[in-house]
Amino acid sequence: MALKKKPVNGMKDILPREMEIRDYVTGIIKDTYRSFGFTPIETPCMEDIRNLTSNQGGENEKLIFKVLKRGEKLHLEDAKNDLDVSDLGLRYDLTLPLSRFYANNENDLPQPFKALQIGNVWRADRPQRGRYRQFTQCDIDILGEPSDLAEIELILATTTCLDRIGFKGFEIRINERRILKAMADYCGFDEDRYDELFITLDKMDKIGMDGVKDELIEEGFDAASVEKYLNIFNELQGKTEVKDGIDTLVSILGNKLDPSVASNMKEIAENVNTCKTADFKLVFDPTLVRGMGYYTGTIFEIAIPEFGGSCGGGGRYDHMVGRFAGHDVPACGFSIGFERIIMLLLEHDFEVPTKKTKTAFLIDRKLDSSKLPAVFKEANELRAKGDVVLIEKMKKNKKFQKQGLIDSGYTEIKEFYNDTIEN
Repeated sequence: MALKKKPVNGMKDILPREMEIRDYVTGIIKDTYRSFGFTPIETPCMEDIRNLTSNQGGENEKLIFKVLKRGEKLHLEDAKNDLDVSDLGLRYDLTLPLSRFYANNENDLPQPFKALQIGNVWRADRPQRGRYRQFTQCDIDILGEPSDLAEIELILATTTCLDRIGFKGFEIRINERRILKAMADYCGFDEDRYDELFITLDKMDKIGMDGVKDELIEEGFDAASVEKYLNIFNELQGKTEVKDGIDTLVSILGNKLDPSVASNMKEIAENVNTCKTADFKLVFDPTLVRGMGYYTGTIFEIAIPEFGGSCGGGGRYDHMVGRFAGHDVPACGFSIGFERIIMLLLEHDFEVPTKKTKTAFLIDRKLDSSKLPAVFKEANELRAKGDVVLIEKMKKNKKFQKQGLIDSGYTEIKEFYNDTIEN
């Protein structure tokens, strides 16, 4: 039986053109984030299954690739639940591993700690445009900083990075989990059902106000509370400036909204808008939820018009590290949608800007081996200057070969024969 040559569904082979773009974007990301003081780290691809299923990852906990126990540990006949057959799982994001990493190494890390992590994650998701089962995430996080300086730095660093990659006119949508809870409380919803309420609210951009209303009623939420809830969003329509939106909410919610939440949101917006260097707009979005269960405060997402959806996001998660360390550590992070950004660049025929000369050396098949050192010497001299030099044998169809090299970005092609090389 022939082996399957196609990759597993939801995973992909990466061809040279895409790999060149990925390397270029990764370089910009690392260079930009390092300039903001973020330090690269790395965590293992697998975590203890109990960490991954700790009710911190929202819907993503349903998408974990679990690893079976090995050897004497595995007793399928006696298994009563997943923990009886699985002790490890592939990480579904980088935030939970970072929290474990920080708790394990806290005494050896600076305070606050600014982490940069780029790595693969895995989710047993339904593959679709821009969504894979194995994909690269790129996160920056600030741990140990309780003030909104963390949010300001994360937004400025991320937007600077996107601008350097070449994206203009995008949006950073911002909200606060405590605002969502204050609105729900004001409308009389049962606190035990907040998560259900927010899951439906998160569909607002897909099913609209009427769709959200119908779904909430269908799920058994009180009709009067639903009406009161949606009226708030009607009052907020068009008020995308953070100050305007927050002031409107303060007038509606009164003492249900903590004054410090309102002032922090306005302070973040004022500083970001004053200090930004990239072409983007900060937009208040009261329907923004973010699905992860670990968010405790500010939340944000990147909206790029060409994609028509989120291209990254993050927020504050002040209690997650405490699940590992035994004491809470303020934490906030922002993740760029690396795969979706690469997809957009490919769709727009992005060319990596480079000053390096790419030269191809074509060696005649009859070239005497004693003359090869002269070829490599010339190639090494060009490489020492920073040029790219490819050496390969001439093919029978030399014209086709040359065209392929030109298509791959080689601007100079040099041919080597016995009579053109001096001994």
